[in-house]
Amino acid sequence: MHIKSIPRRTVLLRVALAATAAAVLAAGCAVKVPANIQPVQNFDAAKYMGQWYEIARIDHRFQKGLTKAQANYTLNADGTVKVVNRGFNAAKNEWKSVEGTAKFLGDPKTAALKVSFFGPFYGGYNVVYLDPNYQTSLVIGENTDYFWLLSRKPELPREEVQQLLQKAQSMGVDLNKVMLSQ
Repeated sequence: MHIKSIPRRTVLLRVALAATAAAVLAAGCAVKVPANIQPVQNFDAAKYMGQWYEIARIDHRFQKGLTKAQANYTLNADGTVKVVNRGFNAAKNEWKSVEGTAKFLGDPKTAALKVSFFGPFYGGYNVVYLDPNYQTSLVIGENTDYFWLLSRKPELPREEVQQLLQKAQSMGVDLNKVMLSQ
């Protein structure tokens, strides 16, 4: 029986490639709360579940061209959250939707989560303001360039929107980048 030996150089190259791939995957999974951002404490995930409407956001490629954006959250038995985001693409005259999973970064009483819509890659989802009745919410992602103002109602009075945007600005959100949803 003849056993073929693999050159040491080939073995080292394969190990290096595997280590690099593992590091890239791990980096894609690592999510932290941004510096100077404090997620809501005493968070009640069950009360947060259900339908939310986007009132304002900082636009990103994954939402480009979408209006009437909505998010629906469902608490799973294992403590994760099913996330269904949808928005209307007027250019194509159709609704687009995507489903993902959110996981708490630690204690579920702290509103710091990570959400994934694409395999092992996660982004931050930090509820940084929530009114006592769970009717309006400010969400910041992995940094303040990812921002959403959400409401249980599809529209809010202008004055309330301005007050919430001022709160967001005090947390470092650049209001020049924020667009009101349609």
